[in-house]
Amino acid sequence: MAAVVATQDLRQALVPGLQTLAVAVCYYAAGRLGLMRQLVVEGAVFTPIWPATGVALAALLVLGVHVWPGIALGAFLVILSLTGTSVSPAAVLTVAGNTVAAVLTYLWLRGAGFRPDLARLRDGITLVLLGALLGTLISATAGTGNLVLTDRLAPDAFATVWLAWWVGDAMGVLIVTPLVLVAATARPRLRLRRWPEATALCVATALIVPLATRSSVSVLFLVCPLLIWAALRFQVAGSMLCALFTSVMATIAATDGVGAFQGLSHAEVMGKLQAFNGTMALTALLLSAVITEQRHTRQSVELACEELAEVLEHLTAGQPTAARWPPQDHGGPTSPPRKEPS
Repeated sequence: MAAVVATQDLRQALVPGLQTLAVAVCYYAAGRLGLMRQLVVEGAVFTPIWPATGVALAALLVLGVHVWPGIALGAFLVILSLTGTSVSPAAVLTVAGNTVAAVLTYLWLRGAGFRPDLARLRDGITLVLLGALLGTLISATAGTGNLVLTDRLAPDAFATVWLAWWVGDAMGVLIVTPLVLVAATARPRLRLRRWPEATALCVATALIVPLATRSSVSVLFLVCPLLIWAALRFQVAGSMLCALFTSVMATIAATDGVGAFQGLSHAEVMGKLQAFNGTMALTALLLSAVITEQRHTRQSVELACEELAEVLEHLTAGQPTAARWPPQDHGGPTSPPRKEPS
């Protein structure tokens, strides 16, 4: 018995530590992926999409607040990979801002009754307002203020860089967090008869999205039917995967200065790219949330109707024959006279 208790205690001690380490690794990997494509605004380098923010929030929602040291460790490793072996107070401030922003956002979402399965429109709106728009204000302010305090950014450029930083963090929450939550909480089962449609959607996305983002003609609107198709047929998982692929392709086109982003200044590229990515992510998330909620509502109504039909069937089967309604016509004295044929 003592050995069993000791094993359980060891497991309880190891699991949180392993979860924290896994969060740190995932945060670092997401951060390095985000740094692969960068834009320069007012002399400051930023990423149009910062997926590490979405990974941090999703980790807290799935595993719990006890994994916050993994977020701090992952952020520290990302900064360390950029600056080398030097650790400055500015780096500590940036790490603290990213960690506090994720934890506060998690607490706000929990207080608002957010459900990670994203099965309600309310959950989608809550994630947008509290997670993407409000929670990222902290990390953007801490990061941009850090640049100003260390004289790496002029004070008059604070607003522009802050906006770019904030939108990049918000895009990470809008695109990456729903995908991680769906992968962690849902158990999607794609039926065999739906594989041809899923394949057709993937092929269409792979062909149309690069064309829309890299064409010299402004045809970015061609992405909208794909997002609607994915949301209608495959809900959150399909729409957010499509949105992620589209956002990545648009970011590559923007940083390469081709397609709809050709001939624009850095500020114009940043504004056009962030407006496109934000609109696309909002459309995919909220539309898929509405469709998912309607599907669940219809399934609940159908289940309630089936249960009601079963109850009525049992009640009817338990009544005696004479008490059934409507009464049967046996030709007795109370029956209306029958008309004899002539």
